Amino acid sequence: MPSPEPGVGPAAAAALADWLSHAERLHVRSIDLSLDRMLELAGRLDIALRCPTIVVAGTNGKGSTCALLDAILRAAGYRCAMYTSPHLLRFNERARLGGLEVDDRSLVESLAAVESARGKVALTYFEFTTLAILHRFARLAPDVAVLEIGLGGRLDAVNLVDADCAVLTSVDLDHTELLGSTREQIGFEKAHIFRPGRPAICSDPLPPATVPAHAAAIGADFWLSGKDFSFAGDPLQWNYRGRRQRRGSLPLPALRGVNQLLNAAGVLAALESLDDRLTVSQQAVREGLLRVDLPARFQVLPGRPTVVLDVAHNPHAASVLARNLDRQGYFPTTHAVFAMLADKDRAGCVDALGARVDHWFVGPTTGPRGSTAADLARIVRERSQAGGRVPAIEAFASVADAYRAALEQAGPDDRIVVFGSFLTVSDVMRCRQ
Repeated sequence: MPSPEPGVGPAAAAALADWLSHAERLHVRSIDLSLDRMLELAGRLDIALRCPTIVVAGTNGKGSTCALLDAILRAAGYRCAMYTSPHLLRFNERARLGGLEVDDRSLVESLAAVESARGKVALTYFEFTTLAILHRFARLAPDVAVLEIGLGGRLDAVNLVDADCAVLTSVDLDHTELLGSTREQIGFEKAHIFRPGRPAICSDPLPPATVPAHAAAIGADFWLSGKDFSFAGDPLQWNYRGRRQRRGSLPLPALRGVNQLLNAAGVLAALESLDDRLTVSQQAVREGLLRVDLPARFQVLPGRPTVVLDVAHNPHAASVLARNLDRQGYFPTTHAVFAMLADKDRAGCVDALGARVDHWFVGPTTGPRGSTAADLARIVRERSQAGGRVPAIEAFASVADAYRAALEQAGPDDRIVVFGSFLTVSDVMRCRQ
């Protein structure tokens, strides 16, 4: 694959933004799933995390699981490195140590190191930046690392790490053009984060058969939700039951949403599976559950009208969003600020929200995978008519314009739901700064 010649990157001391712009130009494709390039360069860069490492994959719930792990481990006194993607407002959100973003200078040093090592190897933006963040983590020497898979599992850049524990949060249809058109195919791809003889935690209580089959084929220590670990709760507290551990009278996670106990139970199973290397007290679990913070996952903003931010961008996540909205109570009118990438199941997400939305404010998404507002408004109209609904639908030149219009039209007791992609939510967050 052709690539810019080595040495044409920014100066070593250039700004982080310049390095990120450079990373966007190194490959003719934005996604090129392959581990060969990553493994080769990880060797050149001496990337080795010499600490317990947990890798998290899944269609939905990855971010919540990573945030819960990080919060609990930090409450237990560990210097936890956490890598997640994508970011909302700042690239540095992707790389955190001890709850703090890694600074620009450190990231630039590692980006420059990757540029120097890659030679003529073409890397995607995600591969280039993943190598840089792992390079930085290796030099920061954390006590434990939590790493989120970007896409799939088998060929994802993060899967170069030989993790001590793998967590699979859920398996559903997304990125079907890359991972397969069925849950079985997608589950097979995601299950490749598992390692022989090591804990493989599955928070999805009904995974496709390919997940336990792959775990058995490689001899992974497979933990299944509802069998090897479980949870039970009420509106005030909940209990965890694992293979050896019991944790009772736990506070509900600070993260909102109907699936957060499912995610939290998977987190406690992962920690239980590593308890010979990571000691986590009951008090640390309680503190982590209470302090965990993750923007844009059913995030309800203060003030009136009620504004909900959610990065739901596939039908499974949109269905969870719909259930969470149902639990909020009564609102005279629900307005949706909506924008999605063209390669996502836009119709499926519209169907999932369905009759809950009275007024759609539709915006565009940019880039090669972007969708025009007019095209998305057409899909909303067609799916609404098919469902026998006649909501108001307006298209705008930008998500920011759509959000401002929703604010102008919403009454103080109404609700505005912002969803469809990380890009959609980040645009609205910038509006509010």
